[in-house]
Amino acid sequence: MAGAVAATGFQPLALWPLTLAAFALLMHLLCGASGPKRAALIGWLFGVGHFWLGNNWIATAFTYQAEMPAWLGWVAIFLLSLYLAVYPMLAGLAAWAIGRRLPGPVPFVLTFAATWIVTEWMRGWVFTGFAWNPLGIVTLGGFDRPGLALVSQFLGTYALSGLVVLLAGCWLAAAVLIPARRYIAGGVVLILPVALMLAPFPPPGQREGALDFTLVQPDVRQDDLNNPRHFEPNFIKTARLSGQPTPANERKLVLWPESGVPDYLRGGYPSRYYIATTFAADPDLARERIADVIGPGGMLLTGTVDLVIDPAAKRAIAAENVVTAVGPDGEIAGGYAKAHLVPYGEYLPMRSLLEPIGLSRLVAGTLDFRPGPGPRTIDLGRWGKAGVQICYEIVFSGQVVDPDVRPDYIFNPSNDGWFGAWGPPQHLAQARLRAIEEGLPVLRSTTTGISALIDAGGVVRASIPKYEAASISGKIPPALAPTPFARMGNWLAMGWALLLLVAAMVASRRRRG
Repeated sequence: MAGAVAATGFQPLALWPLTLAAFALLMHLLCGASGPKRAALIGWLFGVGHFWLGNNWIATAFTYQAEMPAWLGWVAIFLLSLYLAVYPMLAGLAAWAIGRRLPGPVPFVLTFAATWIVTEWMRGWVFTGFAWNPLGIVTLGGFDRPGLALVSQFLGTYALSGLVVLLAGCWLAAAVLIPARRYIAGGVVLILPVALMLAPFPPPGQREGALDFTLVQPDVRQDDLNNPRHFEPNFIKTARLSGQPTPANERKLVLWPESGVPDYLRGGYPSRYYIATTFAADPDLARERIADVIGPGGMLLTGTVDLVIDPAAKRAIAAENVVTAVGPDGEIAGGYAKAHLVPYGEYLPMRSLLEPIGLSRLVAGTLDFRPGPGPRTIDLGRWGKAGVQICYEIVFSGQVVDPDVRPDYIFNPSNDGWFGAWGPPQHLAQARLRAIEEGLPVLRSTTTGISALIDAGGVVRASIPKYEAASISGKIPPALAPTPFARMGNWLAMGWALLLLVAAMVASRRRRG
């Protein structure tokens, strides 16, 4: 129950006081655990409730395919939660074990914050990772202010989660101090988390940008996205929302969402793939149409699909979820292939075992997607250097920026149409954290919303709500100087975890003295 209550601090509810109270209760239960098995069980049960409620949007995905019943989505969430709960279990068990050697409530809270940082970081990469909803996300303020999350540029997301644990520890301390009539100390630690969570942290000063852009949300519903009868109407709607063609003496970046173009834009595939699956059999013609839309001063970044062709068999053996840059001459100016693929969405793990028993991917298509090489910066010349993170790739802290070439902005195209009611606002919140961490603006173009322009301080300067066909135009906010996190990555978060363990040892020695 406490784990489920803790998840109400995530979007769209954003009830962060309940999250702090739930974590205070968790630490109280762990402190009183009679042995390692009990501590592990407490942490695991907390995690089951926490991830089951927080990831409820996944159940919606099962309503968009016919091979499996919709109710199976809730079973899938529960099974996923059984695995994800291992990480809170490990955090609780490690904190309990260390706490036996460092007795006292203060050392325990410091230790649990450190172990939570480490295990949440592990959740982001073990078995390819599932980093959705880090605890630190509850510190984000409204669209117009970053809130306490602003300090993530100095901590990283995972250490920000450790800070949330420390704030919950303050409430645990207040629950001990106030009944003991230590009213002043109890009042201070009771009010401190509230003051920090509500403080109007000013975002970094932002200059006006120089590069014009138009970001499109066509509101293409999931039921229509892969229906060939809707390809042409969807293209026309997206093109109209892109505005007038840009003259040659100007420059404008046009941004379309994941799955923004149904055509294969690259040539060289066997002809049957063009004729069978798209409304324009000629990829050159498809790019020419795009060039007419953006004009001689335009550059388009759009989500689409590339095929991986076996030259011997002359057939497709895999696909890639890509962003393709199409220039004003209709030629491909660069591209990026998604690296963090969605299990059961973009590929079927253990296909040889699962397919014979009737399991399939949750989205249309029989080809598995192949992962790309990781973050890459696309140099678009006078349209700037673009970093690209497709859909849920943006949730992986420390894995979104090319370490060799820092981009001017991050483009995050997505298809959130199958994310339910809770998924899109959670997705947007995590994109805001990446902007703050990296000191880079993030531009989100989605099929159905929520699309947004996020500056390098995590402020949402403009947004389009769900299920509305619209566009955002303006100038891309400038990037900030590389933040401490941008320079050090998750080594910074691990350093904070180590510092908390050292602080726990110091606090324990002082208590003994």
